[in-house]
Amino acid sequence: MSDEREPADGAADELTHTDDSGEVRMVDVGAKPDTSRLAVARGEIRLTPSTIAAVEADEVGKGDVLATARIGAVQAVKHTWETIPMCHQIPITNVDTDFAVGDDRIELTVAVETTGKTGCEMEALEGVTTGLNTVWDMVKAAEKDADGGYPDTRIADVEVVEKTKRAIDG
Repeated sequence: MSDEREPADGAADELTHTDDSGEVRMVDVGAKPDTSRLAVARGEIRLTPSTIAAVEADEVGKGDVLATARIGAVQAVKHTWETIPMCHQIPITNVDTDFAVGDDRIELTVAVETTGKTGCEMEALEGVTTGLNTVWDMVKAAEKDADGGYPDTRIADVEVVEKTKRAIDG
């Protein structure tokens, strides 16, 4: 993850996912000490006000949008290593999801915690994007226009907003 992108000597131009011959490889993190890590990502989906009202009133035909999106986000966190090439499978110790519903958008924040040799930013990002994609899937009938498009619907501003690493006492 991002901890592996810059070698210890600060030479940022070295690629860590390729060897000297250009072959793709997984980064060896075996010698790194286990640390307690947290990554928080956020993003939003823009929706029409009428769709937001339906979500808040639990009137979407497919069911509880936010509960389903929460499940999707957590599942995505747990399976990140299966979808991103060269991503390590890490022990997830906690996942928190938080939705903020506005007049024309739903913001999702996903916090992921792990104890291990590599960070969990990709897991947090996967949680956010899959959670927001789940919202879209749940509300797409309400968002679709007469031509079958989604002119008012978009996922935006997906970013890592916090990353911490702390040595384990012991």
